[in-house]
Amino acid sequence: MAVAAVVAAIIVVAIVLLFLSLSVRLVQQYQRGVVFRFGRVLEQIRQPGLHLIIPVADRMVRVSMQTTVIGVPAQGVITRDNVTLTVDAVVYYRVVDPVKALVNVRDYPAAVLQVAQTALRSVIGKADLDTLLRDRDKINAELKAVIDAPTEKPWGLLIERVEVKDVSLPEGMKRSMSRQAEAERERRARVIAADGEFQASRRLADASRAMANTPGAYQLRLLQTVVDVAAEKNSTLVMPFPVELLQFFQEYGRRAREQAAPGGPGATEQAQALGPTTERVAAAAEGDGHRPQ
Repeated sequence: MAVAAVVAAIIVVAIVLLFLSLSVRLVQQYQRGVVFRFGRVLEQIRQPGLHLIIPVADRMVRVSMQTTVIGVPAQGVITRDNVTLTVDAVVYYRVVDPVKALVNVRDYPAAVLQVAQTALRSVIGKADLDTLLRDRDKINAELKAVIDAPTEKPWGLLIERVEVKDVSLPEGMKRSMSRQAEAERERRARVIAADGEFQASRRLADASRAMANTPGAYQLRLLQTVVDVAAEKNSTLVMPFPVELLQFFQEYGRRAREQAAPGGPGATEQAQALGPTTERVAAAAEGDGHRPQ
């Protein structure tokens, strides 16, 4: 009798352990448990922790609530302005309703990938190349809206973020864009240079008006230019003869002739004071003054 009792106790313990092994389920913090009883979904979603189910009658499926990242393979797309390019993207999504994710769609990661590929072709095909390259945030927002529409309510999925990862252009288009950028930079350089010339001309005009009121400023500017040119020792400097000096000799010669005229006072003293050299310079100045233009 004692042996039979021990054997019975062992059998009962084994049955209890088997029952517990078949009925105890562990749900992780990042998971939710969906229980099917005889094929029907129970309304209560199992939260993280240990849970008991009825063996044979119940079946628990754990659904991850973590954010899942899938890469959309490169897609050949023709933009609205008829430019052929290759675009790939990345999609971030997570499950918000475990029941819908299990019941309404089979293999929801693959379904999200197919929807993302279709949406990528559709959205890029409606945009032109400049918008795709310049306003990437707008394209990402449109992609998110298009992918989120068929997946959130029917499938219990939330599309958190969609980003266009890379845009591959044909080589011919790259060369054309490079030439366009080069031409634009050259245009800007010419506009800047022309603006600089315009400002310099206005400053020179102001300087010329200021020097016109002071005749000596021309001579000072000339001397300054001579100093700047003379700094280069490998240059030959040719000095112009000032016109004011010729006018001085012309005026001096005219007065000398008036005084040397017959009956003029001090003619002899003035002729002796001038000397032969001064007379020749004055005569040359006078000849230049009366030369027909």
